[in-house]
Order: sequence, then C-alpha cells, then structure tokens
Amino acid sequence: MKHSREISEQRVQGVGMTSMRTRKRLIDRLRREGIANEKVLEVMLNTPRHLFISEGLEHNAYDNTPLPIGNDQTISQPYIVALMTELLLGDRDCLDKVLEIGTGCGYQSAILSKFAKQVYSVERIRELQLDARRLLKQLGYNNINLMSGDGFQGWTTYQPYDGIVVTAAPREIPQALLKQLAHRGRLVIPVGDARQTLRVVTRTLTGFHETTHLAVRFVPMLQGRA
Repeated sequence: MKHSREISEQRVQGVGMTSMRTRKRLIDRLRREGIANEKVLEVMLNTPRHLFISEGLEHNAYDNTPLPIGNDQTISQPYIVALMTELLLGDRDCLDKVLEIGTGCGYQSAILSKFAKQVYSVERIRELQLDARRLLKQLGYNNINLMSGDGFQGWTTYQPYDGIVVTAAPREIPQALLKQLAHRGRLVIPVGDARQTLRVVTRTLTGFHETTHLAVRFVPMLQGRA
C-alpha cells in the first residue's frame, strides 16, 4: 500500500462514498451497536479512514468491515477500533502515554492520538511502518512516535504507559506488556488462536484485574521483524 498522492484538504474531506454524509451513516450505526463515548464517535467521524487504505478500496472505507492493507494485514472494522478505544479510556478523557502494538496503516494510531499526549506505536513489518510514517506526517499528526520492532517486547524506553492497545492476537497475553503498564493502566488485547476474545487487563496496586468482552477475529501476533 502506497500513499504517494498529494493529500489535499478536498481529498481529506472526501466526496461521494468518502463524504461526511457517508461517514455520519457509519457513526450512527456504531452508536446503535453500542458505542457510547461521544468523543470517540466524533473522532471517528473526523478521521479520514479512506486515506489509510488502497485507492481501489476507498469506496468501502466507511463500511463497518475490515479491509486488506497489504502484507497479509488488515485495517480493523470501525466498530472494533471504536470499542477498543472506548475500553482503553474507561472513565478517562485523556491519557498521558499510550502504546500501540501493530501500527498497520496508522488508522488506529491516528484515533489514539486524539486521546493521548503521546502515542508510541510498534510495527514488525517495516514496509507498513514506513508507509504509515509518511501518511501520518502528511496528515499532520505530530504526537505519534513509530518504531519498527517486535511487539512482544513492547517499547521499554517510554514506559510505563497509561494504556496499551494490541491490534493482533497472541495466544497468551505477553508478560512484557503487562510490566509496561502504569498503575491503573489498561491493556486492551485480543487473545487466542482459532477462538479469540477481546480482553481488558487493568493494573492495580496488588496485581492485575482482567475482564473478557466479545469474540473477535484478528490476524495472529507474530514475533520478530519482517
């Protein structure tokens, strides 16, 4: 996936199937499906998802469905992006530092950047990481820091994090990520192999509190770099 075309304000706003009217229909659907955080919905409305996918798929950008972004990876469906962001925030409006594991095309990073002072995002696939860096820079996101690396290791330099979002599914929760959570910090992560569930782990003074939410389907989380 390449983002070599100049991104004008008109293209950001979109036309036809990428217009604000089309986006509002998606937001109405997310609200009906249970997303209650209006700030999350507002950010989703104003983030141009069509710029984060291939040109040939732009007309599907505001469907509530995952889409391929190359390298056998996908951009998550909008409902999942909204839900994971909502779960990460809980009763908080803004976080200091957030770690994202799996930058992908940078869409989730862009959403998170509106709720955190700094976002740190790790991507194992170098090509995706470079594409995301170029696009996010073009769009003016200045509080997103990207690194090519192994997501199982997190990003220790800037720990602890108030929130960690993982956009691929490991078989078990990586212990290294738990160690990088701040007190009251939340880890939102899909876990499992053939059967996956979305989980939220909160760090407390005495350990970790885990809750399980819904069944999900993410690409598997792999070790190393590519």
